[in-house]
Amino acid sequence: MASSDTVYGGPGSGAARADIGHAVMFASAAALGGFLFGYDTAVINGAVGAIRDKYDIGAGGTGLTVSLTLLGAALGAWIAGSLADRLGRIKVMRIAAVLFIVGAIGSAFPFSVYDLTAWRVLGGVAVGFASVIAPAYIAEISPAAIRGRLGSMYQLAIVLGIAISQLVNYALSSNAGGARGTLAGVEAWQWMLALEAVPALLYLLMTFTIPESPRFLVARGRDDEARTIISGLEGGDHDAVTSRMDEIRASLSEHRTKTSVRELFSKPLGVAPLVWVGIALAALQQFVGINVIFYYSSTLWQAVGYGEDRALFISVVSALVNIVGTFVAIAVIDRIGRKPLLLIGSVGMAVSLATAAVCFHSAVVTTNDIGESVATLEGTNGTVALIAANAFVFFFAFSWGPVVWVLISELFPNRVRAAAVGIATAANWVANFLVSSTFPALANWNLSVTYGGYAVMAAISFVVVWRFVSETRGRTLEAAG
Repeated sequence: MASSDTVYGGPGSGAARADIGHAVMFASAAALGGFLFGYDTAVINGAVGAIRDKYDIGAGGTGLTVSLTLLGAALGAWIAGSLADRLGRIKVMRIAAVLFIVGAIGSAFPFSVYDLTAWRVLGGVAVGFASVIAPAYIAEISPAAIRGRLGSMYQLAIVLGIAISQLVNYALSSNAGGARGTLAGVEAWQWMLALEAVPALLYLLMTFTIPESPRFLVARGRDDEARTIISGLEGGDHDAVTSRMDEIRASLSEHRTKTSVRELFSKPLGVAPLVWVGIALAALQQFVGINVIFYYSSTLWQAVGYGEDRALFISVVSALVNIVGTFVAIAVIDRIGRKPLLLIGSVGMAVSLATAAVCFHSAVVTTNDIGESVATLEGTNGTVALIAANAFVFFFAFSWGPVVWVLISELFPNRVRAAAVGIATAANWVANFLVSSTFPALANWNLSVTYGGYAVMAAISFVVVWRFVSETRGRTLEAAG
């Protein structure tokens, strides 16, 4: 693969057939940002108990330590679009990679819970950058016929990052005798956080092997480079490539100045309805409570009677279910379409969450030595709750997990895509923050009502998709937007 400052093949190569191999490789490199997204946001699952004990913080402090990272992600997402329009997609990926490295090392070796939280917020900014740039870049370099599958690779990378973080947590905790145990003089939870620097360094190196988005190049008047990339990725003769470039240029010429948030919601620009749909999809993806499974599943299952080792193993199982579901999405998204998958997922999530809520309603609640409520599931309720939780993960993984990221990268016209995706993604992270920061206290109050609330959000998601989402399968970005 070539450097991002050059293009493969040379200006006159004019490939007649689409180069699917290059498209997959470029998408895979960009999707490493999704892997880091998944690892960074889920690795805290194995460390949160140790952090709580080490710094003697309660449920509220624990929730803030975990969830303030998500506000950093919201900030990163908010500014990533404008940075990408100014600097290019590749340079923003590089900035994100550096922030991932610094945040991982800093949070692994903090002086106090306060600078630990600050380092986690910095890592969150990197997550926000990656969550905007990766899906936007993949959409912009993908041939229309396989854009759904390549876009879903981003979600696959996220779930792989989640799974690897859980495996790392489980392995380190088991070998150290718990998250507070030591390996080579360093506590296991610190290793969990520090090891993120390894894939972050790989991500940084990979950004030097992929080309810039052809749509960004056209916007900057670098037509020769854009033509070569489009010819190689999408195929076609000289006239077909020229037609594609004219289509891109026309969509960009409608609005060449920088797009502000106010303009996105203004009538003259005409994209406000799409922006609201994107915000609704992004927020509902979190309001169904998916990240409760990955941020707090270890402490949750310990709270209902499982030991630390078994609780971490359950987290690994959930992560593997997530991967399987994402592979299902990749296999069918360009055949079935985006909207049907979302509708099926909404129904499945609602039923699964409602089942879990019923199980937790019958839990026996006691109070531990530090005044926290502890729920214990008796008889078959524990098994049913586990099955329901993993069914929820599966339904999410083949629908709302990947499809939302694909859709919000397809909904918007070229002229506003980066900025609009940034706004929608920022909404995703704010919603993530609200769910994650409130869950410890809500779980301490009433797990049944909490999961029932998530079930209601899943039901609402069905209505939103049915009423407001249009199908984008098989359409070029210019036609879809």
